Amino acid sequence: MRGPDPACRSSEVTRSGPNNPAGPGTARARVDAIDACLPQTQCTRCGYPSCRDYAHAMAAGESDINRCPPGGELLIDRLAALTGVAVKALAEELGGYQPQRVAVIDETWCIGCMLCVQRCPVDAIIGAPKRMHTVIESWCTGCELCLPPCPVDCIQMHTPRGGALDAQAWLREQAPLARARHQRRSARLAREQVQRRAAQRLPALGERRAYVAQAVARVRQRRAPLAAGQMRVSLARPPGLRREPTKPGLDRADEE
Repeated sequence: MRGPDPACRSSEVTRSGPNNPAGPGTARARVDAIDACLPQTQCTRCGYPSCRDYAHAMAAGESDINRCPPGGELLIDRLAALTGVAVKALAEELGGYQPQRVAVIDETWCIGCMLCVQRCPVDAIIGAPKRMHTVIESWCTGCELCLPPCPVDCIQMHTPRGGALDAQAWLREQAPLARARHQRRSARLAREQVQRRAAQRLPALGERRAYVAQAVARVRQRRAPLAAGQMRVSLARPPGLRREPTKPGLDRADEE
């Protein structure tokens, strides 16, 4: 069995806490070092929304090193060596280590609801609304987050066709790829949110412009009879006494 990855053995990362407020290195470096050891399944079983958030919690001393079932005992050993925390068994409430599995969609039952597509943390599920969805097996992290939202239970977990990777092989080969896919997805979702907010502002701006245009039209409509009356009075005067009618919105001081 190979030793820990270079990223996990390069330097010790002491967790911050009451007795060690900061620890060696910057906070970002501590989080990066811990995150580099995690399997990047983004399964949330640790109680955090992402592996990166779990790394933040460990670096801050807010969570323990034994809350990642996909990493198993190997990950606990690596995190213990990295953080200086004593090795301990995987938290009982999280269940035991489970070999790698991937999601498989029964395409005969898929209704194209897009719920699994929206939930996958690494964009491993592709499909369009009301069209059949499918899983890119080599991208699937086995997080199982796509199972609960499926309204027809057409998703099952199976051993990969090429055989399951053990924890060490996954951490070495697949974790960096899964991290990159999750980061790309997060960046895309952030861009889409900005675009949606901008699109929501456009109708409001259009409504304001329409309101102003309507107000201007109403004012012009009210002033039209006044302008016509001034014109009739002016035409009734002898030619030498005629004067141009007062323009709507222009007072005498402006005329003079």
